[in-house]
Parts: sequence; structure tokens; C-alpha cells
Amino acid sequence: QELEKLGLRGDVDLHVYEVPVEYQTVQRLIPALWKKHSPQLVVHVGVSGMATTVTLEKCGHNVGYKGLDNCRFCPGSQCCVEGGPECIDSIIDMDTVCKRVSALGLDVTVTISKDAGR
Repeated sequence: QELEKLGLRGDVDLHVYEVPVEYQTVQRLIPALWKKHSPQLVVHVGVSGMATTVTLEKCGHNVGYKGLDNCRFCPGSQCCVEGGPECIDSIIDMDTVCKRVSALGLDVTVTISKDAGR
């Protein structure tokens, strides 16, 4: 939301959406947004009250989800997208991003995770 206020360069088309933490909403909304905008880059940002650092996710997994969403729903298969790939890896070098942010000397701790959502 803050990035939307600040904006980016004039030649960058920025779209900001707040997506509820709900399995079924995400399954419906995210593919529709990809189809609508055909983005070159998508940044998903999550906020957790348990987090003590900024966590960069190297990959997202499709199976092994046991937690209830905001609607108190969890797929019986523990799978986000039936028939989807087991893992989707980011093409962004998160290790380099982490090192560069840390080198800035900000009062922010940045860590890497390979276990998104679990």
C-alpha cells in the first residue's frame, strides 16, 4: 500500500491488490489478475504478526498446508492448487538481494526461506 502511494517511475505500470488469506479466493483471484495484467514482475507481500524479520521466499510449495485460512478452511488434500507443480522457484537471486539489503546498514533484518507458507 505504501508503494502505491509513493509510485514508481513513470514508465512502470504498478497495480496493488490486497488479497485475503483464503485458499479459494487466492485460487480464483491470482490467475485472473495474471491474465488481466500479463505482468513482467509480481511481488507478493505477506504480513505476519509472528515475523521478526523480513523474509524473502526462494520458492513456494504447493503441498503440506495444514493451517486454516481466514475463513477457517483448509483443503483436505493439503494442496493449494490441485495438479499444480510441487514447487515454484523465484528467478530472483534472493541471496544477493538479502546481502545487498543487509549491506545498506538499515535497522532491518532480512532472511531467506525455502519453506513459504508452511
